[in-house]
Amino acid sequence: MSDFDIAKARANFPALNSGYIFADNAGGSQVTQSVVDRISDYLINTNVQLGADYSVSVESTRRSMTEAPEQAAKLFNARSPSEIVFSSSSTMNLENLARALESDIKSGDEFIITTEHEANAGPWKKLAARTGAVLKVWKASPTVVDNSYSVSLKVEELLPLVTSQTRIVAFTACSNILGSIVPVKEAISALRADAKLKGASKVEVSVDCVAYSPHRLVDVQDWDVDFAVFSFYKVYGPHISALYVRSETLQASTKPLVHHFLNLDHTSYKLQPGGPGYESAYATTGAVDYLLSLTPSRDLKKTFDAIAAHEQTLVAPLLEFLTAPAQRERGVRVVGEEQVSLSRVPTISFVVVGQNPIKSKDVVKAFDQKGGIGIRYGHFYAYSLVKELLPKIDIDDGVVRISLVHYNTVEEVDRIIEILKEVLAQ
Repeated sequence: MSDFDIAKARANFPALNSGYIFADNAGGSQVTQSVVDRISDYLINTNVQLGADYSVSVESTRRSMTEAPEQAAKLFNARSPSEIVFSSSSTMNLENLARALESDIKSGDEFIITTEHEANAGPWKKLAARTGAVLKVWKASPTVVDNSYSVSLKVEELLPLVTSQTRIVAFTACSNILGSIVPVKEAISALRADAKLKGASKVEVSVDCVAYSPHRLVDVQDWDVDFAVFSFYKVYGPHISALYVRSETLQASTKPLVHHFLNLDHTSYKLQPGGPGYESAYATTGAVDYLLSLTPSRDLKKTFDAIAAHEQTLVAPLLEFLTAPAQRERGVRVVGEEQVSLSRVPTISFVVVGQNPIKSKDVVKAFDQKGGIGIRYGHFYAYSLVKELLPKIDIDDGVVRISLVHYNTVEEVDRIIEILKEVLAQ
């Protein structure tokens, strides 16, 4: 990779100096030194209440209320920082969004959701229960005939769910279990065209980008999306989430969640009750700066193109091992698409079934006993997705998930495969 220097990238992460192999990145990435430095700097030098006229407060306000949303807007390609909302997590951001939309929803409106991570499903389920809206589910289906777990979302299976009553459509840009990228622009374009043809008067789209944003650049303008969310703690930053709300939608569809005497109806702050952790909001600027630094041109598109190309060198050997005839015969089944391509990120899940099955927790236990590598098992909050897999698997045992990012190396993948060989030899 001429445009991607893995050694330079890894040098930005103090935790990687230990030699530990972090392979649970879909649960949370490591943070850059620039993020750590900004948290410390904020707390030491500008840790005062916002909005006052004295100099330290002016700087504190600039950092968390101006610079932070300006930088976050770059990761969404939002038109304005005033379209950015910070909250403690993506789940909280979407819960707040659903509450803010409630007065604009009427009985009989239809919501289309997926069985993916509950953050972009649960708030809409609860909103439907409160308002009398109707829920429909866009379900993932198999992609190869000899592996019923090879599921993914398909645009052609979304459109039959659309009617004249469709109001909210909420789906993921990338599955946190399947690792497959949904063609967001294609899906939204087809959805809007079909909804218009069927007479739907107002359709708003919410896209969960949490599992997408560490690997690909979000582009809300190109996608024509109303809401998008990701978690900075999975994009090399602190534990905080950013939500994009299209300006026109913010004003037309949402009601303020803040104190009644605050005149904030035309800004995203109306969806930010209580405010975020200000040191965390400011620290997100360190993550953006790091991403810009990865290519000489400091261009985010080129950065993420380089990241995607490097990550293919991680996806290929692991998927090729797990789908090899010997592993297929052993009972290994990848949960998600089996093909190596740019439509797949290095979040790879599998189960071991058949005549000599191995529990997912026992696979992970073998790694824990070896030491030096962190992977995980479970349903990862995509409870409904795992529960509906066929043949049924134990929901409490779930799947084994190995989730890598651009700072992982081919050598680390080789070590993971070595241990998998030992486990599967049982």
